[in-house]
Amino acid sequence: MKSHFHCVYDMKYHLVLVTKYRRKCFTSDMLVQLRTICEKQCTLWEIKLLEFGGEADHVHLMLELNPTIQPSKFINSLKTVTSRLIRKQYAEHLKKYYWKPVLWSRAYCLLTAGGAPLETLKEYIQNQDRPT
Repeated sequence: MKSHFHCVYDMKYHLVLVTKYRRKCFTSDMLVQLRTICEKQCTLWEIKLLEFGGEADHVHLMLELNPTIQPSKFINSLKTVTSRLIRKQYAEHLKKYYWKPVLWSRAYCLLTAGGAPLETLKEYIQNQDRPT
């Protein structure tokens, strides 16, 4: 658990970003660079990057956010920065996959992660000692 001003929280998210048209354009070196860029962006946003991994056409990030951060704003910023920097550094390589300046699909997948299973939470809430 963490605290921020007057709240206690434990907010973890699993983020999946997919390349445009699901093109298998990432190399191992590109994934290393993407991780470095993501680490820097997370630090700027005061987000903890817990895990990073990827394949040729997508990446997975496990993130820990505080309640003041809007996940959608962070994700849009992250996609913009990573796309710009990766396209700049690997322009020649990416020409084989894209004819215009794109990298990511517009869509993304964001799932909450960690904590107790839903059934356990439901049972806990239903079984509160309600005053009479």
